[in-house]
Amino acid sequence: DWPQFETQVVTALPDRARRDRLFIMPTTGTKLYRFEDTAWVQVYADVFPTDERDHILRALDTAVRKAGFADEKIWGERVEDRGSQITFSGLGQQAPLDAKKAWDPDFAKRKAMQDILRKALPDLSVNIGGSTSLDITRKDIDKAYAMRRLSDASEIATADMLFLGDAIYPGGNDDAVRAAGMDTIAVRDVADTMTAVSAIIACLK
Repeated sequence: DWPQFETQVVTALPDRARRDRLFIMPTTGTKLYRFEDTAWVQVYADVFPTDERDHILRALDTAVRKAGFADEKIWGERVEDRGSQITFSGLGQQAPLDAKKAWDPDFAKRKAMQDILRKALPDLSVNIGGSTSLDITRKDIDKAYAMRRLSDASEIATADMLFLGDAIYPGGNDDAVRAAGMDTIAVRDVADTMTAVSAIIACLK
């Protein structure tokens, strides 16, 4: 959510950065932050009501036990309530990168848990994200939805956008963008993303 973006992105921006041209959209586009005047402000946020959030948390607790993950070593909290999205991190939010890469490389663990959660939460979307995560949002709230919201906010048509994601595969939380017919580039990690962006910039010169 915003604190993570603030730490990992905003504070790393150079002084010359055009912050007013940056759109920060945590939690699958259900929130939007813009830089206005001298501060970052929340433009909108679509959040779960309390009863729905509690239902999701109970379903997650049950799914962890059914999938056999209850006794695994974790680093930090496994469940992050982001208001408009609830994210499950298999090894915890503070897990080291090497452990995360080794935990579920073939997606089998998360697909098993995804199946359990989709049965328990039929009115919600449950998608795989990153290397250890599952994202739970309302139906039709996906990365394609986020791109459409970004198009509305920026007044740039989705046909003129290019989406880079590390989960562009069936069941991945980035795949909805490809399925919606928008232009996408699949990347594996930060280094891969930097290579792709550098190539795009070179082509524009």
